[in-house]
Amino acid sequence: MLNIERYNGKKNKTWKEKLEDNKGLPKVEPITDKMSKKWGEGTVVVPAPIEVNDIMKTVPEGKLTTIDNIRKKLAERHHASIGCPLTTGIFAWVSAHAANEAALEGETDITPYWRTLKTGGIINEKYPGGINYQKQLLEREGHKIIQKGKKYVVQDYEKNLI
Repeated sequence: MLNIERYNGKKNKTWKEKLEDNKGLPKVEPITDKMSKKWGEGTVVVPAPIEVNDIMKTVPEGKLTTIDNIRKKLAERHHASIGCPLTTGIFAWVSAHAANEAALEGETDITPYWRTLKTGGIINEKYPGGINYQKQLLEREGHKIIQKGKKYVVQDYEKNLI
């Protein structure tokens, strides 16, 4: 297995283990006064990592999704006003690394994380392989990638959203 010993003798979790560790999630909580300035009133769902992965896994070849779309699906599923932007983004990142870890172990049916974009169709530079690798995968599926400043964006990504 890919567990690595830490200096204190504990083993680091694999990305797959992190993906499967729900830590008591999902949970729906009221939006607090502090959060309401940015998010409005209502409730927020803090998803489980595997839920984010499951949504990412449904994106077929040639199609795309965004973190915002995943948040909307999570909110609908849990009857919440919104999906938490922070944890959804973090769990998409965990999902991407778990998929990469699985690919390195020889698995072929992995979550197509490169099809999950940031707001505005931006390629996530923190996903495994970085921009260039994801760019290759997306172009292979028929998408055109353009550079906007320092960011790389899938041109007309909205036309290919699931």
